[in-house]
Amino acid sequence: MSEFTHLDKNGQPAIVDIGGKNITRRKAVAQAIISLPQNILEALQQDRFTTKKGSVFQIATIAGIMGAKKTSDLIPLCHSIGLDHCNLQIELNENREIVIECTTTIESKTGVEMEALTGASIAALTIYDMCKALSHNIIIKEIKLIEKSGGKNDFKRA
Repeated sequence: MSEFTHLDKNGQPAIVDIGGKNITRRKAVAQAIISLPQNILEALQQDRFTTKKGSVFQIATIAGIMGAKKTSDLIPLCHSIGLDHCNLQIELNENREIVIECTTTIESKTGVEMEALTGASIAALTIYDMCKALSHNIIIKEIKLIEKSGGKNDFKRA
């Protein structure tokens, strides 16, 4: 990529013109990783990841899907698109970190990586919100695109 795409010829913010693009099947996968203090992990595991507010992972999954659907309302120059599919997987890894993976798909002229990234981000923020009463020492370590396909430039993180 040799230039920023969200600027017009005068350097002003603009939505990218996708009118001439072909409709293709597009997919994106994003990931967020959360590090929780030991006391929160123990409390969550003891209660099967359920709090007085409900199941932490189920609520985060719903929030992530809702966030992915609202991406264009949150990111000003993002195209408003519908999603064909959005799936969130949340699990505890071998390092005792919560790993959120959001997969989005669509048949469209534009990709869904921002929707996948937003879904993973909102799910992570929801877990933070549901656990912060026990400690604010929660770290959302990273949010990253894992892969995207179906557009002009496919990407897969090694």
